[in-house]
Amino acid sequence: MAEIVSSVRPVPPSRAEQMYPILTAAQIARIGAHGRVRAVRQGELLIEAGQQVMAFFVVLRGTIEIVQPSGASETPIVTHGPGQFAGEINLISGRPALVRSRAGEAGEVIQLDREQVLSLVQTDSELSEILMRAFILRRVNLIAHGISDVVLVGSSYCAATLKVKQFLSRNGYPYQYIDLDRERDVQILLDRFHISPAEVPVLICHGDRVLRSPSNQQIAECLGLNEVIDPSQVHDLVVVGAGPSGLAAGVYAASEGLDVLMIESNAPGGQAGSSSKIENYLGFPTGISGGALMARASTQAQKFGARMVIAKGAQKLRCEQRPYAIDIGNDERVLAQSVIIATGAEYRKPSLESLAKFEGAGVYYGATFMEAQLCAAEEIVIVGGGNSAGQAAVFLAQTASHVNILVRSGGLAESMSRYLIRRIEEGANITLHSHTELVAAEGENHLEKVTWKNHQTGKTETRDIRHIFAMTGAVPSTSWLNGCIALDDKGFIKTGSYLSAEDLARSNWPPGRAPYLLETGLPGVFAVGDVRAGNVKRVASAVGEGSIAVSFVHQVLRE
Repeated sequence: MAEIVSSVRPVPPSRAEQMYPILTAAQIARIGAHGRVRAVRQGELLIEAGQQVMAFFVVLRGTIEIVQPSGASETPIVTHGPGQFAGEINLISGRPALVRSRAGEAGEVIQLDREQVLSLVQTDSELSEILMRAFILRRVNLIAHGISDVVLVGSSYCAATLKVKQFLSRNGYPYQYIDLDRERDVQILLDRFHISPAEVPVLICHGDRVLRSPSNQQIAECLGLNEVIDPSQVHDLVVVGAGPSGLAAGVYAASEGLDVLMIESNAPGGQAGSSSKIENYLGFPTGISGGALMARASTQAQKFGARMVIAKGAQKLRCEQRPYAIDIGNDERVLAQSVIIATGAEYRKPSLESLAKFEGAGVYYGATFMEAQLCAAEEIVIVGGGNSAGQAAVFLAQTASHVNILVRSGGLAESMSRYLIRRIEEGANITLHSHTELVAAEGENHLEKVTWKNHQTGKTETRDIRHIFAMTGAVPSTSWLNGCIALDDKGFIKTGSYLSAEDLARSNWPPGRAPYLLETGLPGVFAVGDVRAGNVKRVASAVGEGSIAVSFVHQVLRE
């Protein structure tokens, strides 16, 4: 009789099993080779929330309790038993711990420091997958349940509140939110910290430090998002900007052994990070949000050892001599043998002056889940006809009552992918207004009314609409380059064959070789992604340019 072979596939592990896996004896032995075994006492504090230097623990005997402290009380999160491990993504990024870890029962653990964990995930592919997946899912769980010692007090009608929420969310930092317009008894909290309504938004950091109307840099400092940077250290590579191209450069350079420092003025992801859903990126047939894709890329770069400075953008490039120096504010400066400029471009703001008054209070330059919540069940306007505008329209149509797309041209075919055009055409609650421009925006503290005009018919129309999404054109972020690098007539950086003989002469290009592909008129300084003249505005091409530039960085460092 022929043998019957079962065609039943193994059941994939559940999300809980992926978040809190039990390691095999062989896996534990491999981890043990990187660390040391030590005893723990019942109740022994292993990691305190806010602690900068953390360790990684695998339970051999006993238990480890993970809790979120809140004043004199605690919120239990999980208890790890034998074969399980404690840790989350901050162990990889080097940021302070978000939770408290202690021994629930006396026993034994394997302990690794951060450098040993990085070595482990870089050399053991099986354990890397298990640990990194668990770390990421644990962070997602903290964010989803608002498990944090950071509290944001603000208003949904306040532009500054939205700015803080965006900064925390795009940096993957969990927080609790108290809405002044909806929560009862909020005055008790305000009185406790002596906060007046004029000082909102307020961020209560680690339960006791109060930041009133904070800047991104103040938030980053309070939360310990940045490591201390040695100003005398000369890095192999400094990557300026952490959008798709910058993150790709960071991943490839760090994985190939270079000392990499990344500088990002806001949060990883760039314009792509604010995209609701990217469906034409290779390898994601069902699509992925820009935020999720960029968060993974950021974690990947840090896994290989790239360091990242958040909320400190490049302010000036000093190109007089090598190593190059980049000023990043507060009299801080970083040194680099080579530089990759990936500062991208920002949406060009509509010429309508009154819109500036409503930025963050009815006027937005990104369409994520956060903005979708603000305009749920309301009619909205999207200004722009590119892919970002199309993605926003399709995404927001799921929650908005109606979506109006305004474009100056006769249609979308020249600037938008066909799959997006078809979805817009088939959307029952999406209307395309061609040859149309926004001409008025009105309101007090929040946008209340808009007027648009059709330039073919001359007809104007006024609607009670409270939300505009502006996604028109792009302006390169090159003002900090200090005249060191040749730009085209629109301000984009010239590289490779785009550089003329006059450009090279003005920058004193040394004899011996022509600039490499993606190299600027400064030897060892490259430009990639949306900031580069002649760029292709696709996430995949930006990622490709970032990785390609690293191959030329190696050649420059060998010169």
